[in-house]
Amino acid sequence: MTRPFNTQRLQFYMTMPTPCPYLPGRHERKIFTQLDPLSGPHLNDFLTHSGFRRSQNVLYRPACENCRECRSLRVLTDEFIPSKSMRRITGKNKDLIRVTCPPIATKEQFSLLQTYLINRHAGGGMAEMDFYRYEMMVEECASQTEIIEYRDPDETLVACVLIDRLSDGLSMVYSFFDPALSGKSLGKFMILDNISACQTDRLPYLYLGYWVPASPKMDYKSRFTPCEVLGVNGWARLEADDETT
Repeated sequence: MTRPFNTQRLQFYMTMPTPCPYLPGRHERKIFTQLDPLSGPHLNDFLTHSGFRRSQNVLYRPACENCRECRSLRVLTDEFIPSKSMRRITGKNKDLIRVTCPPIATKEQFSLLQTYLINRHAGGGMAEMDFYRYEMMVEECASQTEIIEYRDPDETLVACVLIDRLSDGLSMVYSFFDPALSGKSLGKFMILDNISACQTDRLPYLYLGYWVPASPKMDYKSRFTPCEVLGVNGWARLEADDETT
């Protein structure tokens, strides 16, 4: 049972400006608050619906002074129908075994994460992560969290995704995979697989974090249609014309 919280008593903080990881030449700032161990799941649910994302026990949202390009995006799983290319991705990975695990970090997961970061994000902020920090990322989370492992028929771990369970869906917090298996499109497959998990559990939304229309690295998220983005007037369906604005 979660403890009720009073939003008026929450303390929010602002980060200093840092270079934007999505749009060259811009700087980002974030507003953030801390998750409480008792009210954490309820607060995580509440603020995710308001456009926040979770990192360990911190909930944050972009608060840039002159930019509003980061938009929270969620897939409407009830209406989702995979495209032909998406069905091919699912077919390529039909041999994988989905294993739902408690949020407990393992050396095997960390080894896969290191390989992923070295090959895909060598200059990123997580590149220097050690096992202790990975434990914090997975285990220090005052939320309803699971880690989903994907294993091949030989039981080799090939992909993982950290998932938060919300009242109306699943939130994909962070995913990583074996970069040597690029032909399997494992990043997209995990999204497709968790859309399917939402449909099985009758959860209407899969939350994919922030979508930045002008950032090529974020373009893939808007392809999982129909989807909604969070704007000043609340959640609204993303139309084809919106993707180019």
